[in-house]
Amino acid sequence: MRIGINPEKNNKEIELNNYHRIVIPVYIPHFEGYFAQAFPVFKLCIESLLLTVHSKTRITIYNNNCHADVKEYIDQKYNESELIDQVFHSKENLGKINAILAAVKGNLEPLITITDSDVFFKQNWQKAMEDLMIDFPQAGMICPVPNSKAVSQFVKNNWYFGLFKSKLKFEPVSDPQAMIRFDDSLGNAKSLLKPIHLEKYLVIYNKKKNAKAVMGGGHFVATLRREVFDKGTNEPAFIKIVGGVENKFIDIPNEEMGFLRISTVDNYAFHMGNSIEDWMHDELALLKKEQTMPQHSSSDFKAKPISKIGRTIGFIMQKLIARNITIKLKVLNFLGLNSKDF
Repeated sequence: MRIGINPEKNNKEIELNNYHRIVIPVYIPHFEGYFAQAFPVFKLCIESLLLTVHSKTRITIYNNNCHADVKEYIDQKYNESELIDQVFHSKENLGKINAILAAVKGNLEPLITITDSDVFFKQNWQKAMEDLMIDFPQAGMICPVPNSKAVSQFVKNNWYFGLFKSKLKFEPVSDPQAMIRFDDSLGNAKSLLKPIHLEKYLVIYNKKKNAKAVMGGGHFVATLRREVFDKGTNEPAFIKIVGGVENKFIDIPNEEMGFLRISTVDNYAFHMGNSIEDWMHDELALLKKEQTMPQHSSSDFKAKPISKIGRTIGFIMQKLIARNITIKLKVLNFLGLNSKDF
């Protein structure tokens, strides 16, 4: 029998005091083999994050059936920091995407940063991402780690916007060492980068805002508009990591909604991988606790997606560049790059 009236029924609207949500899925089942150093790497991720975010940020950690020591650490950080306001503990590893979807669907912030648990955040990364989201209202996905090679996947809207609404141009890479460090962190037997990738990347401009960004971007860490999740697929992900699952739930919705996929010109984060290196502690020592008040509010992040006609034109251009080497070389030359190796 219900007695009385729930007082919350009189409070019809939720008052949101923050505008940026960060979601971190983590899976460290044990401390052997591949996961031997994953726990200290995760600690560096959390420490660097807490030092570099502003007060209008809230953090969700999703524990995908981690070792008991990792679970204890997560709960400790939850109790210590007001910025970490949500922790989910799952007794099964439901995968990265399901963890992200579970967190995002239950929150209201207009900006959602998704990040792997092996990312090191540099000073001012958040300001750079938020400023770029305002300077490029056409953007739906922004990565703090520029990558010269990310110019061909899910960027049809970029081609249209850059060539017809603004400007595209190859420029010198601002931090080639950071790009080398990212390539090394992937653990590939052979580098994915050619010398030209360390020299030039393709920059997209928004002349009206006097702003620029790098074409394309990855999703091991990225800031997205929540509309990408709201209007994307509502299906669960039955594959944990591989098989194009991130494309289905992140990349394709962002592109189909008419949003750009871009990166910051400067490098604002590192992918640590699964092993500790001395430079990581050196970078941590450089960080200072973020003290400045955020200059933005939820209403500042208004989206301006590319039209359906623009998306169609961009799609045709992307296909032509990808499939026809002659057209590709002419386009690269027109944009200021005299190299067939890009």
